[in-house]
Amino acid sequence: MNPRIEIISQKKLVGKSIRMSLVNNLTFELWSSFMPHKKHIKNTLNSDLYSMQIYDSSTYYDNFNPNQEFTKWATIEVSNFDDVLEGLNTYTLEGGLYAVFIHKGLAFDKTVAYIFKDWMPNSEYELDHRAHFEVLGEKYKKNHPDSEEEVWIPIRLKNDE
Repeated sequence: MNPRIEIISQKKLVGKSIRMSLVNNLTFELWSSFMPHKKHIKNTLNSDLYSMQIYDSSTYYDNFNPNQEFTKWATIEVSNFDDVLEGLNTYTLEGGLYAVFIHKGLAFDKTVAYIFKDWMPNSEYELDHRAHFEVLGEKYKKNHPDSEEEVWIPIRLKNDE
């Protein structure tokens, strides 16, 4: 499961966010509150959805604690922030260097473990403190063993402060 390495530019996202932890997982509630708005969002660039995590600290995975809170977003990319629907928020995703992994199936925890315990320590990269996100494109099938999504991990070259 070797990633592709990509540099992306800034993206404009519209959606909803919530504070949560893995123990107090509110992902279903977040997406359930966002999806009814999706068809009314103007200026969308495509139908891909972005599931994004903003961690308070760059050491979130170093000192992993399933009770530690982070901000989770359910979003879609737009060309501009004109006419944002009431109840939705905007987020400008900072561009930069990312490792992109393809996750298949239901065992997301195994993909995360591979990324942070196997691939990252043995790569020339380290985690950068920017948003993590998954792109839920046309191959994404909610809760299905054949589902596929892209997992985008912010990286930088080791010793590249």
